[in-house]
Amino acid sequence: MNILKKVEDFSKRISGKIFANYSLKKSSWFGLGGSADIFFKPNTLNELVLFLKQFGHILPFKVIGAGSNILIRDGGFKGTIIKLGKNFSHISKLNDTTIVSGSIVVDKKLSEFAMNNSISGFEFLSCIPGTIGGAIRMNSGCYGYDISKSLVSIQAIDMKGVVRLINADQINYKYRGSDLPKDLIFLSATLKGKKVETKIIKKKIDNFVLKKKQSQPSQIKTCGSTFRNPINKTKKKSWQLIKEAGCEKMIVGGAYISEKHANFFVNDGSATSNDVEDLINIVKEKVLAATGIKLDLELEVIGNQI
Repeated sequence: MNILKKVEDFSKRISGKIFANYSLKKSSWFGLGGSADIFFKPNTLNELVLFLKQFGHILPFKVIGAGSNILIRDGGFKGTIIKLGKNFSHISKLNDTTIVSGSIVVDKKLSEFAMNNSISGFEFLSCIPGTIGGAIRMNSGCYGYDISKSLVSIQAIDMKGVVRLINADQINYKYRGSDLPKDLIFLSATLKGKKVETKIIKKKIDNFVLKKKQSQPSQIKTCGSTFRNPINKTKKKSWQLIKEAGCEKMIVGGAYISEKHANFFVNDGSATSNDVEDLINIVKEKVLAATGIKLDLELEVIGNQI
């Protein structure tokens, strides 16, 4: 029995959604990308466990959240894209300073929940356009804060369908990354802040949001910061290095660099993923030639080129 027939049979046993040859263009903020061989959106943990036990060892997979930090290539993804369903978007207060959040809760929503419950430490999440699962994977942060500073533990599932609890002290976090295995799917997180008056938290959030509006573009097809800021190589940010290399007005096909922030690459509505990736590679080469610094991607490129 071929894989597609097995998937079709599996779909009859679940309430979640599963599709073959599914277009991924709406799954990334760039609005780009080809199709996934299989797209699976489980409604429950049990459905996810069943899927992984049957297909986890035979199909390449990638989990996506809000799609705010990925570039999907034009050739699509040869395997399974998993996007967790609404039952993984729960959020609750464990005690006066601790929050339990499903992995697909949007960062901004967690920040608002924390504020409404007078829990500080999550204000920075109001400026990050992703999900808690993505934040855990890449140690998302801004303005001197990151998710590792508040993480207590995560619940995850491996490719054998085994659910695991991982304490924060078992994870080696670094700038925009960690040593967490790539084949783990995050289910939920327990996070701890501190008790602070709501009005003080709101003021901090408002200041962060204003700062972001003044320095970063919005309402455009972009995936935020393209490159990580160099660590221990220079005091300059990536956007400064891009400008220094003379790339700030560069255009490739329908992809261009934002005039407001040189580390934001934009789809003007006519770009292909290849345009964006070509622009990325040209900028990397020019920055290296001009400054001697190799820029590393912050966004993730997945899939196959045409």
